[in-house]
Amino acid sequence: MDTLRAIALMVLGMALLALSDAFIKLSTLQAPSGQVMMAIGLGGCIVFLILAKLKKLPLRRADALHPRVLLRNLFEMVGGLGMIIGLTYIPLSVMAAIMQTAPLAVTLGAALFLGESVGWRRWSAIGVGLVGMLMVIRPFGTEFTGWEIFAVVGVIGLAARDLVTRTLPAAIPSVAVSAWGMVSIAPVGLALLLMSGRAPVFTGAAILPMAAAVAVTAGGYLAVTNAMRMAEVAAVSPFRYTRLIFTASLGMLIFGERPDGWTYAGATLILAAGLYTFVREHRLARAQQRDVNRGL
Repeated sequence: MDTLRAIALMVLGMALLALSDAFIKLSTLQAPSGQVMMAIGLGGCIVFLILAKLKKLPLRRADALHPRVLLRNLFEMVGGLGMIIGLTYIPLSVMAAIMQTAPLAVTLGAALFLGESVGWRRWSAIGVGLVGMLMVIRPFGTEFTGWEIFAVVGVIGLAARDLVTRTLPAAIPSVAVSAWGMVSIAPVGLALLLMSGRAPVFTGAAILPMAAAVAVTAGGYLAVTNAMRMAEVAAVSPFRYTRLIFTASLGMLIFGERPDGWTYAGATLILAAGLYTFVREHRLARAQQRDVNRGL
């Protein structure tokens, strides 16, 4: 029963995060991207600070200035900037497909920078996923706008952020790390706003989607966190890929997008590669655990 509840929470979390993408895109139709980025950063920080207060978790200044925390914040800035610009200028369905390459990028980064062992099967899956991404963005096609590169940069930044997160000291609370990461993107949003030369917009059509994005992002974060704690990772994590379905559906329903065959085919390859990579990593982890148990 706990596993079913955990799966339901994971699916709910992905639906909420897909809604966040849609609300951010709606916001950028009314207000400058920099303003939206500032609002998401400051609003998210406030939410996580409140959570830290409710859980009575310490927010030590020394932890906030830890070199790896600062490095994580830097990658958060890069990832956040890429995602905001991507959501502003490219279709939501294309953005969703590109974002699903993040787990593959994390596996690639773990092999290159953390020295984790990656066999030929997972290297092949990474290659297939990258081919799928190229099918989605088609860099040499007539529909390529160039803005897709920012989405790719966003994925790289967020993947690097997740890799650094793995190396953080366990004593630093996750909620605190999330709060510092969110607030770090606010100055980037301010810089983006100043460079755009546009004035902030404070109409209801602009502010309400921003507030909704903050709320559903926090809800998605809590749902995913609780899901991962209620059941085994192997049972829950594959349902992360439902975000692609939700996001693409919202793109069609709200923005009238109609993905073409190349986008569907590329997204299918990305999903298949990601799921295979996850299954392969899980099997290897179980095999290693059996070896440890035998050694005991």
